[in-house]
Amino acid sequence: MGTLAEWLREGEDVEDDLREYLGRLGRQLDDFELRRLFSGEYDAEDAILTINPGAGGTDAMDWADMLVGMYVRWAKGRGFEVDILDRQPAEEAGIKGAALEIKGDHAYGRLRVESGIHRLVRMSPFDTQHRRHTSFASVAAFPSLDDRIEIEIDENDLRIDTFRASGRGGQHVNVTDSAVRITHLPTGLVVSCQNERSQHRNRESAMKVLRARLYDRAVREQKAREEAQKQSLGDNTFGNQIRSYVFQPYRLVKDHRTNHQAGDVDRVMNGDLDGFIKAGLRMAAGADDDGGRPG
Repeated sequence: MGTLAEWLREGEDVEDDLREYLGRLGRQLDDFELRRLFSGEYDAEDAILTINPGAGGTDAMDWADMLVGMYVRWAKGRGFEVDILDRQPAEEAGIKGAALEIKGDHAYGRLRVESGIHRLVRMSPFDTQHRRHTSFASVAAFPSLDDRIEIEIDENDLRIDTFRASGRGGQHVNVTDSAVRITHLPTGLVVSCQNERSQHRNRESAMKVLRARLYDRAVREQKAREEAQKQSLGDNTFGNQIRSYVFQPYRLVKDHRTNHQAGDVDRVMNGDLDGFIKAGLRMAAGADDDGGRPG
């Protein structure tokens, strides 16, 4: 950098090179600061992300699908690998639910602060009178666990149902019973996967999601945080959201926990989430956000 600055003082045309260097240095400093905030035992692991619609009918199902796209674009923009474990299309638009596995550097550590209720305000494309609607979707992040972490699952505790995978409008996308639904009887947890044509692959994916959810449940019980976590996540309705995405009457994305906000809604929906993630990690570490300046 010293050489570039010296050349600049001497009148050399290195302004673009200097600006590029400073930008790269800024990104490296941001990444260093972010790494200091990874304090969780499993922050370095890959992540399983589940997204489900809440209150709001068709708009909520469409909103859940929009969130899937947002997180996929965020992950791919970082060079992470995304595996759609399950995606259940809704009849009119959007999805009934989805599960993603995101593999990359501290994927779970980054995404754990995204868990909660996400609120959308927009002019509904499904309302013939084009009125403004509010809808909700829940996001939950879990560490994707490998064989290093033992989660005992008794096959006798499982009820496994198979059915035909279906697409929009209820049409069957597979003529065999390849979709799998697993119910863990002791806890009542239910997971389903229908993304693969193979029943065996769908069962593997469903077991992976179940294993992650059972681990998450066990950790919460051990730390006596289950009730507090339920309260922080709340019902998938108004008053419990962690973040609002407003498309009309103005355009703003605001995180209600950290006050971090961004005026470019389209940029956020295209995966520009790092500012929100960093603010969330700062909050989790007990540090303050940088004033929630609009991005």
